[in-house]
Order: sequence, then C-alpha cells, then structure tokens
Amino acid sequence: MITVKDTVHDHIEIDGVAADLLDTPAVQRLRHVKQLGTVQLVYPSANHTRFEHSLGVYHLASRALDHLGIEGARADRIEAAAMLHDVGHGPFSHNLEPLTHRRTGKYHDDVDELLATGAVGAVLRDHDLDPDRIAGLVAGEGPYGGLVSGELDVDRMDYLVRDAYHTGVPYGTIDTERFVRELTFVDDGTGDDTLVLDEGNVQTAESLLLARALMNPVVYTHHVARISKAMLRRAATDLLDATPTTAAELRRMDDHDFLAAIRCCPETAELSRRYDERDLYKLAVWAEYDDVPERVHEAGHDAETALEREIAEEAGVARQHVILDVPPEPSMRESTARVTVNGEVRRLERQSPLVSALRTAQRNQWRLGVYAPRPATDRVGRAAADVLGLDPDGLVAEVRGAMPTTLDEFRGGT
Repeated sequence: MITVKDTVHDHIEIDGVAADLLDTPAVQRLRHVKQLGTVQLVYPSANHTRFEHSLGVYHLASRALDHLGIEGARADRIEAAAMLHDVGHGPFSHNLEPLTHRRTGKYHDDVDELLATGAVGAVLRDHDLDPDRIAGLVAGEGPYGGLVSGELDVDRMDYLVRDAYHTGVPYGTIDTERFVRELTFVDDGTGDDTLVLDEGNVQTAESLLLARALMNPVVYTHHVARISKAMLRRAATDLLDATPTTAAELRRMDDHDFLAAIRCCPETAELSRRYDERDLYKLAVWAEYDDVPERVHEAGHDAETALEREIAEEAGVARQHVILDVPPEPSMRESTARVTVNGEVRRLERQSPLVSALRTAQRNQWRLGVYAPRPATDRVGRAAADVLGLDPDGLVAEVRGAMPTTLDEFRGGT
C-alpha cells in the first residue's frame, strides 16, 4: 500500500491495481498537465495538476465503493478507471480539445488505445482486467461508469473542492464525505441499476449545482483565462498548420512540451512570447447571450474562422490580430442528477426550484468575446459589432476582475 499526503483529502491510501498504475508513464505525465490550464494567470496559486486530481478521484471512488459494498474485480475496475480517467487529456487540459477532436475524432475520454497498450495495458492485464471495460467506465458507460463520469461523479466532487482550495475561491466547497455516503443504486424500472442520491439529499445535490455555478464566472470563465486560452488555441492551430506536428502528437504532449513547441515555431513565436510575458490580447467585444444573433450562436468552426477574417479585413488589421471566442451553449448536466424523494427517484431539475434560477444565471453570465492587441481593440470592436450584427449599445463596456458573485445576481430575470 502507498500513502500520499494530499492538500484536500489529507492521507490517501492507494493499493491494488491503482498502486501499480501510479508509476506508469501515462499517469506520471499528468504531473505536467495543469488542472485549470491558464487560470494561474488570474490566481497564481492555481498550479495544481491532473495528477493530484486523479489521486483525489481515486480516493473518493474508493470511499464510495466501501459505502456501497462493492468489492472484488468490479471494485478493481472502477478504481482503475478512477485513476486513469484523465490520461487522455492533452496539454492545458480541456483547452485544446476542440482542435484535437476536429482532427482526430477523439475526446479526452476516448482512451481505448491508451489503455490497451504500453505499461498501462500490461498492468491491467496483470490484474486480469480488460482494458476495453476500463475504457468504457472512463467514458461513463453503464451504471458503474456513472461513478467516474456522470451527473453525480467523484470527478466533479474532487475538482470543485480542489479548484476552490488552490484558487482561494471558497465557492467550490461541498461535503464530499456526505456525497459518497449518500450514493446508492436503484432499479430504474427496466432492470438496470441507476446511481442516485438516497432519501433526504435534495440539498446535497443542490450544493453541487450551486458550487459549480458560483465557480464558473470567477474561475472557469474569467475573462483573462478565456483570452489566454483562446490565444493558446490559435497558437496550436498555427503550429499544426506550419509544422509536421500532427494532432495526435499534440494530444500526447504535456504543458511543457506544447509551450516549447510554440516557442520554437516562427509562426507561433509571437503568441508564445505574449503568453510567457502575460502580454495578452484585450477585450474588443464582450457581448451578452441575448445580444448575439442566432447565426453567430450556431456558427461552426469554419464559419467562425470566416468571421474572424471578415472582422480583420474591415478593421484593417492582420488576421492573426483577431480572435473570435464563441462559448458553447449554456448547459447544466448536474441538473439531470437523480435524487430519491418520498421513495420515488426524480430528476433534480424536477424537484429543485434552484435549477431554474441557476440556469438563468448561467445564461446571464455567458459572454461572446472578440480579442485583439491593445492598439487595435477599438477598431476591431467596431468592426466586430458590424460584422457580427451586434448592437453597440448592448455590449458590456467594462469587466470587473475576479469580483465575488452573490446570490443576488441569480435573481435577475427569474
């Protein structure tokens, strides 16, 4: 058995297949992939990695398995999946995933090949575990996959608490011990088991929703983090276009590999310098959801690229000096979590009036961004408003830095 001292969970005891997986190259690589990507440019202490997060997810999975009474090979499979759930992440975590997915067809949880080969595959087979079944659990398949990747997964429980700790933002605090104690499986009426929170835990589920909603604007979608992430996405695209580097190779880099690659490439050297020196692009446009035309909301990657070119041409600046950043549609996967109320299993969104308020808040917090170097922001902003069909009076003129979000803000529009 291995014992690790953790900042969030204190002592984590690791044994069995998880202990043997710990020193495989695929897991050790996660020491060099930051959990929050570029958020360290906003919160300097946010330097925690996917490695320590993986230990935390394993720990919570083990606690849940103990409570549920799951043992033997089934427990080994779930613990292995918990330890391996992030090995498919590329550099800077989720940030480059849209790019690599477009070119490889793989998301970070598509790990079949990674688990079937090399040291990881050897360890799994030494423990009589089928790599394909572990990969299925990582992807959230089946009722037990929901423990690792689902609406009530231990992944979410760990990252909220860990991100709050390392940023110093208190909103992600949830009672992880209560969560794992109150998880249970029930028959969903078709003969299959469904992961739910036991009777009397509507507020427990709501706390997960609230923590995620409060962390979102001040950490995950902070405008500085979004600008720096968008710059790195542009650099990654230019790197693939200008060098023999493939998207598959990019996907297996860590943060250091990627930064070294864009520093050494002439086509990306300027973006690299700006990132290294925190000389970031500035906001030219920061527009609310309802002020953005539907055609822009629905634009795919190619359409967004064409809009960037049009904005740059109208503004009279180089194409590389305009970045259009259209976030995905607001979603709240946690709202579909199942809770037991008066002996009946219900979706949280049906039971909790808080879900509607938080959906409104999420929509109100959504922003379209257009970024450009400081001397060009005014020209680019005017051109973007014209090209995108935005009402100049509806644009957000000022952005507050890391201001606390309060519950009062959730009441608007409800």
